Amino acid sequence: MKNNAQSVSATGTLTVPFLLLTVLFIVCLIVSNLIEIKTVDLGVLTVTAGLVVFPVSYIINDCVVEVYGFRKARFMIWIGFAMSLLTAIFLNVAIALPGGADWTGQDAMQAIYGAVPRIMFASFAAFVSGSMVNAYVMSRMKAAAGGGMNSRRSFSARAIISTLWGESVDSLVFFPIAFGGVLPVSTIVSLIVTQALLKTAYEIVILPLTMVVVKRLKRCENIDVVDEEVDYRWWKIADL
Repeated sequence: MKNNAQSVSATGTLTVPFLLLTVLFIVCLIVSNLIEIKTVDLGVLTVTAGLVVFPVSYIINDCVVEVYGFRKARFMIWIGFAMSLLTAIFLNVAIALPGGADWTGQDAMQAIYGAVPRIMFASFAAFVSGSMVNAYVMSRMKAAAGGGMNSRRSFSARAIISTLWGESVDSLVFFPIAFGGVLPVSTIVSLIVTQALLKTAYEIVILPLTMVVVKRLKRCENIDVVDEEVDYRWWKIADL
């Protein structure tokens, strides 16, 4: 069933499945930030532990755009950003609190959770930019397909291409801001390319599951939004 995005957005309805996806999206973001400190060797490649979790947020993003449209995805992205920022603030407040007489883990807590402002800014800027680009590309490609059978057939291409765009923008924003002047340019370029390709590969591997989730969501919600008239400005969070 094809619904016009404008008529759906006018109600501003936030259904239980959408809210559950939003909660999972937020959890993935927060967990990926908490475990990003750990590096993992994959053969000749070195990645961060966040690679295990963070791509899931892009998969959820794809599902939300495909079923509910860009407006709902934009709302979810900004809520995720706000909760991630709140988590970072609470962690830094906890680090700043004076420890008790028996507390011996201050140095370890500081080392793991005391992200410097530069890294925090890079992470938040990259997340918003990459997620919004992912949602935008997904939305525009679906609108171009026109909905219906053509739209369903091209879902795999939309999911992969939008993820590649989103992850590329995420890496292009994060690594230069976080490590510019600290790491050699060649290393930064290598990290950008490696992270974008690996996260896109993650999307491809899990694509069959994503397709099942999207199909069931559409059947459960009885909706398949095509963004025909949408204001794509990122900050229009109240436009549901």
